[in-house]
Formats: sequence, structure tokens, C-alpha cells
Amino acid sequence: MRTRSDALDTAGTARISGRRVGLRALCGAALILVSSSCGYTLAGRGSFLPASIKTIGIPSFTNHTQVFNFETLITQKVRSEFIGRGKYQILPQDSGVDAVLIGDIAVVSVTPASFNPLQLATRYAITVTANIQLRDAHENKVLWENPSLVFRQEYEAASGSRPTDPNAFFSQEATALDRVSTEFSRAIVSAILEAF
Repeated sequence: MRTRSDALDTAGTARISGRRVGLRALCGAALILVSSSCGYTLAGRGSFLPASIKTIGIPSFTNHTQVFNFETLITQKVRSEFIGRGKYQILPQDSGVDAVLIGDIAVVSVTPASFNPLQLATRYAITVTANIQLRDAHENKVLWENPSLVFRQEYEAASGSRPTDPNAFFSQEATALDRVSTEFSRAIVSAILEAF
């Protein structure tokens, strides 16, 4: 003979079992949706460029900023980033290649982003604006371009106030120049290869 507490216990167990089955069904459906082919690929693995592109020429970028030698650093990092992706042969010239990447660095600015109670900058925002274009060298057509590619990243100030002149800032914060050039180069290559 079942008591009232047994009946409640059985009903409670049935509700919990029903919830578990429902939760398992929901998880299974979510797993199917996640694992189904949805068109996304891992970052850095795909490329929308035509199959005919095997070699990419990356001549030195043009620098219209006051940051000394920034074009050399960016050009080297962009070449390294493409080489790291392993799909294309990268050459430093604009002839004898399937595509040419042209870069024109227009602006590099450094602005304080946050301050301490003494009104000294503790974080700086570095913004780089560039015109980047990838052209098919054989058909002379644009494969990808962004005439005003903007990259912005914040950096902690080492201590105290820092100048907002990019040359003076980067001379005091050499690691910031290396970091911004690395991240900006990665953003350029990702944008090109992943068609953003």
C-alpha cells in the first residue's frame, strides 16, 4: 500500500525524470545545431582568394605619419603573418607575382584613454588608419580593399604622464610599438583572408 508521501515522491521523481529527458533532448538538439555545417571556419584557416593566387608581392608600405620607420615594421609583420598562414608564397616585390598588397599608412594617433586621481594618463589608445588594397596582378583588378582600415587598441602606461606625440610615445614605450604593429598586421591579414 502506497502512502501519500510515496505518491508525492513518485510524482516528484517523475517530474525530475521528465525534466532530465527534456534537458537531454534540448542538449542533443543544441549539439546537432552546433555541429551542423553552418558556413563558419576556424579563423585563419580559410581564404576567399581565387585559387589562381599562389604568390603575393608585398612591397614596402608607404608611411604618411610622423612615426619613424613604422612602414618598415608593419611591412615585415604583414609578410610574416602571411607566411605564418602557410598558404601563399610571399615576395617583397610587386612584379612576377599573382597578387600585390599595397599599404598606405595615413594616421597614427596616441590619446589618453583613462587617468588616475592625479590626472596623469594611465592608459593610452593608439589608433592606426591605413588604406590597404590587394590587387590581382594579372587582371589588374581589386580583390580586396579597405580605404580607411582603422585599428585601435589600448595600452597601459608604464608610469606617470606620457606624451601624445606618437614618436615621443613610442620612443618611451617601445613594446607598445611592437604590439600595435603585430596586432595591426594580424588584423590586416585576417581581414584579407577571411573577407571581412
